[in-house]
Parts: sequence; structure tokens; C-alpha cells
Amino acid sequence: MTDLIGLLLAALIGVSLGLLGGGGSILTVPIFVYVLGYGAKEAIAMSLAVVGVTSLFAMVGHWRQGNVNLRVALIFGAVAMSGTYLGARLAVFFSGAAQLILFAGVMLIAAFFMFRDKTSVSEAEAHEKMPLGLIVAEGLAVGVLTGLVGVGGGFLIVPALVLLGKVPMKAAVGTSLLVIAMKSASGFVGYLGQVEIPWAFMGLFTTVAIAGSFGGTYIARFVPQEMLKKGFAAFLIVMGVFILFQNRGVFF
Repeated sequence: MTDLIGLLLAALIGVSLGLLGGGGSILTVPIFVYVLGYGAKEAIAMSLAVVGVTSLFAMVGHWRQGNVNLRVALIFGAVAMSGTYLGARLAVFFSGAAQLILFAGVMLIAAFFMFRDKTSVSEAEAHEKMPLGLIVAEGLAVGVLTGLVGVGGGFLIVPALVLLGKVPMKAAVGTSLLVIAMKSASGFVGYLGQVEIPWAFMGLFTTVAIAGSFGGTYIARFVPQEMLKKGFAAFLIVMGVFILFQNRGVFF
């Protein structure tokens, strides 16, 4: 029964990625830990694989709509991949509880920026020239965070692409999916040998998530994204507080 619930939630992960170009791993890690009962490190490693493969498939629909900037994705993604591998290797120095606390902090920060509703400002500022060094620094920072806590970084990548890469919002969503796939692959390789992966179940979970991503990409044509972002931000706050509460022993 637990596995069935987990697979149903896998579809939700795919829908989130297809709709918003992010959010998959913010859902995946808690599902693996609190619904399916995996350890934090196993959950983070599997999250990278699930979200990476699902993002790649979700990106295809956006590619067909002309919403993927390949040049920006390759530049930003290549830098972020290095950071993700580094973050995955650094994870050995963190306890599972510490990783989950960091993960919860990322959720709350993501919710804050989603509630700020900066989309219109980002579009207006997208023409500004930003230093290449800043793009590299952002890519490395997002990458290291991905490796440490299994966050694909979609809600960090999208605004970064709009502000720093001068990518329109719709293209940023599609491009973000390709960057997430690249970074997640790098991070997952970094975890190999550190944790034991249940390959069969992870493959089934990923397949269901991919199916959900196709639905999310289709629905994205009709549903106002700002409405979805606000609702998802509220969910992030609830989950972030819950994870902090569950790991409160670290602070006391």
C-alpha cells in the first residue's frame, strides 16, 4: 500500500516538473523519506536520478514548443554539473539529518522567492548585461546545493536564467529542465558507491514520474503558472516546517 501511494505521488512529481520547470526534487526527497521509508542519503541519491530522467523527458515537450535555449542550457548546465558532483562528494561529511535540515531551509527560501512574484520584474530586467563570472558563480552555487540535498534547483535556475542569461520566462522553464537533467546526472554519479540503490523500484518510480511530466507539460498551456506557484509555495512552507520539526533533535 505504501509503495502504491509513493507511485501515485511520483505522478505528482512529474506534473510539477512539466508545469513549472522545477519542484520535482522538493517533492521527491520527502516522499522517499517519509512515505517510502528510505534513509536520507538514499532518498537524495534516488531523487537525483528520478528528477534528472523525468526532467529530460519533460524537456522534450517544451523543445517542440520552441521553449528551450540550448546554448544557455549548455553553458549554465556545464558549470552547474561540476558543482553538483562536488556537492555529492561533500555529502559524506554531513549526517542525514543535517542534509534534511539544509533541504528544509532550501524549501523555505524557495517559497519566499515564489511568494515575492518577481516574474514581471524579471522579464523587464532580462535585457540587462550581467557579468559572465556571476553566471558561473550562480551555476556553481546551485550545483553544489543540488549535490548536497538532492534539489534539482528549478526554482533557483529559472530566475537565474531570466536575470543572468536574458532568457524569456517561458524559455527559462524549458531550459531549466535540461539544466536539471545535466546536473542531476552529475550528482547521481557522485553518489554511486556511497549508498545502495534499489534499481528496480527507482526505475518504476521514474517511469510513473515521466508519465506525469507529459501531463504537466500539456496542462502548462492552459493553467496560469502564477496561481500554481503560490499554491506550491504554501506547500513548501508546510513541508519545510514539518521536516525541521521531525529533525528538531539536531538543535537540542
